[in-house]
Amino acid sequence: MERMQGGNPASVRDRHIVFFNWRDTANPEGGGSERYVETMARGLVEHGARVTIFCAAHDLAPSDEVVDGVRYVRRGNHVDVYLHGLLSLWRRRFGRVDLVVDVQNGLPFFTRLATTKPVVVLVHHVHREQWPVVYPGLVGKVGWWIERRLAPLLYRRCQYIAVSRATRAELVGLGVAKKRIAIVHNGTAPPPSVSAEKTRHPSLVVVSRLVPHKQIEHAIDAAVALRDTYPDLELCVIGSGWWEDDLRKYAAEVGGGDIVVFEGHVTEERKHEILARSWVMLLPSLKEGWGLVIGEAGAHGVPTVAYSSAGGTRESIEHERSGVLVDDHEGYVRAVRDLMGDADRRTRLGAGARKMSRAFTWTHSQESFARILVEVSARRRVSVEDPAGP
Repeated sequence: MERMQGGNPASVRDRHIVFFNWRDTANPEGGGSERYVETMARGLVEHGARVTIFCAAHDLAPSDEVVDGVRYVRRGNHVDVYLHGLLSLWRRRFGRVDLVVDVQNGLPFFTRLATTKPVVVLVHHVHREQWPVVYPGLVGKVGWWIERRLAPLLYRRCQYIAVSRATRAELVGLGVAKKRIAIVHNGTAPPPSVSAEKTRHPSLVVVSRLVPHKQIEHAIDAAVALRDTYPDLELCVIGSGWWEDDLRKYAAEVGGGDIVVFEGHVTEERKHEILARSWVMLLPSLKEGWGLVIGEAGAHGVPTVAYSSAGGTRESIEHERSGVLVDDHEGYVRAVRDLMGDADRRTRLGAGARKMSRAFTWTHSQESFARILVEVSARRRVSVEDPAGP
């Protein structure tokens, strides 16, 4: 259906909703997609639901805990977490379950095989381009076959939630009926109060997991291309991941070892301090369902340079109003150079980025998400965008 058939988010009250996601935000490799999941979970708790998040175990959090009313169950590693999740659901380890949210980060959890309860598939973006980059060879081909062929078949009667129109279009391209895909955008939380001011020296920032498909090398290339013009330029890289050693090596090889600073996994306060003092944020990712960090940077008046082909960036950035979208690597380096050399344009785009960051709120997204789950619980399907209203 194209319109919501009534329903109050309070209708999720006393229902037990279980999210299956391969990571959480306490995980050093957690990112924007994990923040989205946990924010939606907290919103459901506020509406009276009982919520569990099942994800992979790691050393920075216990196997079982409750945070902000959300129960976390952590089992397995980033590979066998899917098997642990499927078996736990099948063996009813979560107790009574009223609805499942299966977060498909490339691979789903195959929860449709283990429950007769309604299943909602949450997709941040399709991983078509990422499979051969992260898993070259047979593994990547099998992963892409599962995402492209098996998952749409397995979940052919299920409700989907996409985080952007770009992701919805990708899902339709895989054969998922548009009438079963609703859109709930990311929001931007008000930034914490920080005392940091813009640096006197030119400063760039990247906030990302350090993995190949985030293409941090392109940000390093842009910084190195500017060093002759701005000898005191600094590129700060916030985040961690298994590709970090390769990035450090790359920075050294291309002559950027002394201007690229790897901050690692930092606190929220530290992240916002660095964002607030930066001139421009770089997001050279191959694919983004939305790009949560774009709004976080924008809240501090920091515009972002990103690839238009990444998908969701075409919705989270208004080209030449809140940031700059480019088409290729050469254009990326050129766009960064031009923006760093034009203070008035940076100020204008920064103001647009701040305005854009306020256009999408987490409260609105939580309301929309809850409304969709109400409809799904009533065995109805939803295809609207942000159903909580404008």
